[in-house]
Amino acid sequence: MKKISVAIVGATGMVGRSFIKVLEEKNFDIENLYFYASERSEGQTLKYKDQEITVLKLCEQNIIGKKIDFAFFSAGGNISLEYANIFKKYGAVVIDNSSALRMNDTVPLVVPEVNPEDAFKHSGIIANPNCSTIQCTLPLKALSDIFGLKRVLFTTFQAVSGSGMKGVKDLEKTTLGETPQFYPHPIYNNCLPHIDVFLENGYTKEEMKMVNETRKILALPNLPISATCVRVPVLNSHSIEIVAELEKNFEMSEVIDALKSFKNIILLNDSEKNIYPLCTLATGRDEVLVGRVRRDLSIINSVRMFCVADNIRKGAASNAIQIMELFIK
Repeated sequence: MKKISVAIVGATGMVGRSFIKVLEEKNFDIENLYFYASERSEGQTLKYKDQEITVLKLCEQNIIGKKIDFAFFSAGGNISLEYANIFKKYGAVVIDNSSALRMNDTVPLVVPEVNPEDAFKHSGIIANPNCSTIQCTLPLKALSDIFGLKRVLFTTFQAVSGSGMKGVKDLEKTTLGETPQFYPHPIYNNCLPHIDVFLENGYTKEEMKMVNETRKILALPNLPISATCVRVPVLNSHSIEIVAELEKNFEMSEVIDALKSFKNIILLNDSEKNIYPLCTLATGRDEVLVGRVRRDLSIINSVRMFCVADNIRKGAASNAIQIMELFIK
């Protein structure tokens, strides 16, 4: 594996720090590692292995001459729109965790287990999908390849870490009875059917991300999909119920085999022993946990399943780093 030079834009944030942690775990041969953040974080140091690396202010002057191979972005859509092309101009492949470029026709949207070939169609920028979308596409791809997909329904139960530190702090504050500063209602002891802004069609932006991104990743632009996204008082790892209507008849044993054999799916599906996916089991892992697999009783040729994954790792940092691995292995 060749030596690489890597930049992390938004290094001081929750996902940025997870990028650092995953890079450490995977032990890449990194020649140069650069951390970028806003001016207020300039001069801070962050640890990578046994090194203390100084955070640079994000500006073009601090990018010139760095010869960066891969730049991971997790600093918000406006930063991506402003700086992705600058890093690209100086030779980096940008892997962007924001939503800003995901639906751009010239930017591949990649989950390495699902559509790795799309990564190689890039022109300097690759988009990392929405956290909830990422975990759902693995079981959907496993079934689509064998049985075909006719329709998909999502109901998500999303952890507060999906909102970053503002969401985490709101859970802490409202647990103590304080007024929420970020969510419109207390998240403690509540489920909020409201993630991101509401759109004219009555769906939220988060729900439409799941619809549009799933279609793009699976290369099924006309697949009927609907979603309801709910924020729940859980610190980390998103849980999602998936209803998949399949094109072909199936035996449940065939569905189980398809899920069990798919890369990076761990099947936890033993109701007699109360074995099923849990947030506490998913946190800290890069695999997607799938269980409660059963026929849907209301729609012919349909399957229901429960899918859980760490939204900061597989839903963000780890998926982006797995995209980089496609190029350097």
